Amino acid sequence: MKTFILTAIAFFLLDVVAAAPVKGLIADEHGSALPYASVTIKGTSIGTTANSKGFYALTLAPGTYTIVFEYVGYIPLEKTLTITDKEQVLNAVLYTNDHLMGEVVVQSKGEDPAYRIIRQAIKKKSYYEHQTDSLSVNIYLKGIIRTRNIPKKVLGQKVERDANDGLDTMGKGVLLLSESTIQLDEARPNHSKTTVLSSYERGSNMGLNFSKVTSFYTNNVAVFDLGNGSRGYISPIADAALNFYRYKLLNTYTRDGITVKTIRVIPKRKNEPLFSGTIEIADTSWHIYSLDLMLTKDYQLELIDTLHIKQLHSPVAPGVWKTRNQILSFSFNQFGFSGIGSFVNVYSNYNLHPRYAANYFNNIVIKYDTGYYKRDSNFWKQERPVTLENDEKRYYAFRDSVSALNRNRPKTYYDSLRRHQKITIWNILWSNQQYRWYSENHTLTYNLKGLLKGLEYNTVEGGALKADQTFNYTPVKSKYKYDLRWNLRYGFENHHFNSYGTFTIRPKELPYRNRYLSFSGGTRVSQFNPDEPINALTNTFYTLFFRSNFMKLYENRFGSIRYNNRFENGFAVNAGLLYEDRIPLQNTSGFSFFNRNKMFTPNHPDALQQIAFNPHQALIGSLTLSYQPGQKYVQYPNYKASIGSDKPVFTFNYTAGIPQLLGSDVNYHKWSLDMTHDKNFRLAGLFKYRIGAGGFLSANAYSIPDMKHFNGNQTFYNIKYLNSFQLAPYYAYSNVARFYTEGNIEHHFNGLLTNKIPLFNKLKWNLVAGSNAFYVNKNQYYAEAFAGIENIFKLFRVDVIAGYQPLLKTTYGVRIGLGGLLGSAFRFEK
Repeated sequence: MKTFILTAIAFFLLDVVAAAPVKGLIADEHGSALPYASVTIKGTSIGTTANSKGFYALTLAPGTYTIVFEYVGYIPLEKTLTITDKEQVLNAVLYTNDHLMGEVVVQSKGEDPAYRIIRQAIKKKSYYEHQTDSLSVNIYLKGIIRTRNIPKKVLGQKVERDANDGLDTMGKGVLLLSESTIQLDEARPNHSKTTVLSSYERGSNMGLNFSKVTSFYTNNVAVFDLGNGSRGYISPIADAALNFYRYKLLNTYTRDGITVKTIRVIPKRKNEPLFSGTIEIADTSWHIYSLDLMLTKDYQLELIDTLHIKQLHSPVAPGVWKTRNQILSFSFNQFGFSGIGSFVNVYSNYNLHPRYAANYFNNIVIKYDTGYYKRDSNFWKQERPVTLENDEKRYYAFRDSVSALNRNRPKTYYDSLRRHQKITIWNILWSNQQYRWYSENHTLTYNLKGLLKGLEYNTVEGGALKADQTFNYTPVKSKYKYDLRWNLRYGFENHHFNSYGTFTIRPKELPYRNRYLSFSGGTRVSQFNPDEPINALTNTFYTLFFRSNFMKLYENRFGSIRYNNRFENGFAVNAGLLYEDRIPLQNTSGFSFFNRNKMFTPNHPDALQQIAFNPHQALIGSLTLSYQPGQKYVQYPNYKASIGSDKPVFTFNYTAGIPQLLGSDVNYHKWSLDMTHDKNFRLAGLFKYRIGAGGFLSANAYSIPDMKHFNGNQTFYNIKYLNSFQLAPYYAYSNVARFYTEGNIEHHFNGLLTNKIPLFNKLKWNLVAGSNAFYVNKNQYYAEAFAGIENIFKLFRVDVIAGYQPLLKTTYGVRIGLGGLLGSAFRFEK
């Protein structure tokens, strides 16, 4: 037995020593490299993939092999090579399929033969989509972003760069790079789990890997999905593809006994979510052989300029073809940021009959192996099928040196960081001023919001100046970090100085949990409606230019404590106790630029004149519970993290005014229950809604801030679309009713109808429509319907609204806000 083992080890070592690399360049007939071309040993699954420069390397034991070079749209090339114990160079030149152009027979009615092939592929689409009940496959993933330029400023704001980003002075170089190996397991009807076996990243926890298997057998292809509002893209063999595409048969060729038809895919109309390029279909079996498709900004691609996807399919069992490799490359040039990137997926070891345990598929959709990050460079040299390029090697080496420096930071490092910070008058007045104190034991950050941004005007304070400051303290050895937000405010007309702060303690770990304990106190100015239906800048504009003081304020000396936690099961809790010593405020300033003969309204809301607001105290307890079922999770070696759900979010709030304690003058109990949801119907658009109900269980003693307020809007501007009523007056429907109900719905068509209108089609303006309503009783209710256009300059939205109120005529209005690709990111729905 001992002799056998020693002999086996000797043969193994001999084989390793004797193995020799084969390397070379794969190019087209003009000498241009073919990026990510496929290299395989004929009759086996052994192979590799060239890098973006067309260079490949493959290590083989001595023997004679037939090496197959393949690239989508090119004639495969076979070369026979005898491997010895020495390195060999084997270059390959591939020719396009145009050289195989055969006779194209056009039918009598003039239809291109490609249409017959596409119709057959559409018929077989569902068969190939559901051909296997389950599968398991190993995938090598590589994601890289290379920047060509990073601007100094964007929209007048300086672009802050990390001193350790590794890019040159123009911002050119490898920005991010990561590699992973995973196991993907799937089972019908819709079970899926990804196990990350190894991951190689430097300088970032953000993986760039595009891990999914992008199927073109589906009607709607979710490739490079950029948001929950994405419509997806129509497959060239979708059920209704003939309504969207034209087809042209380019050539026919035979490969390993399979007749392959190369078909040009041509979109019929611009500004539809459509591909262009070529797709190859196997004759008689009608499965996809390969594809080379592109998306551009003319076909609803946003944020990036071009996206190219190539797939090469191969047989993994008799009659079963699966993706062998997928290359997705893109380019971008937005706001002065330009660059290119790619996602390389290489699939191997398909198992079409895996045996899964009964509970294998659960709510954990991604699982990280215990040692996924412990693989060294030798492991990756053996496992990666794509040879690293020179700039990628430099990137890894640079990131390793930065990581080593961070682990062993000398005192001079912190001194250097402090010296490079600048304090400028411009930062203090307009751009945020930040300063950090570094040491081996802690980091302290101070941030001052530009003082000019804190200027506002209202009739209570006149001109007011607000200074928002934040201190962040992070000890190295502590489990927690500490934040102090300190707000200073002075009213120049009423000569009131207010100051309050919020001290927050947060764990360093699991930031997605948003777990914190905060303590607040001081004096402040607050709106009667705590949802703040009008912001300070809008109120300043209306007060100075239209002599309309919509914002209604009171002063309060307060103290509060609040706890927040989001659990892994989708359940979240927020509990707080607030004490306020409430003080009424009166108008002290009557200045405006225009309409000076017009009287300002009192600071007390007109609609609530019958409710006195005198000095009093309030002790208020609140509890908010929210839950979103259907949570999916990522399982890390030491903890589990939720990645959300496609189910609605349910939110319950209970608030109580606690009488007598600490002199409190309020005594009430109220509740509310809301449900919010975003439902993406892909090509049909995005549907969003919020519905809710609530009321007062008792209202023995209360004041204006304690009432239920519906968020009205009497300005031209709106951003709280799912939590406001665009034409309703402020405070007109405030109440302490035992029961009310409200709802907001809107549908974003995302080009579904406007892409048929030439001008809107070209500008990429999209239609949005919906309705808002609430009901308190037969005398207190409101309803409005609206239609609008969004994605104007990718930022703005304009709505036309008709509102109905009891005993009043129907009102009409126009509201401008943020909406569209970029604008939606700045909206506040809650």
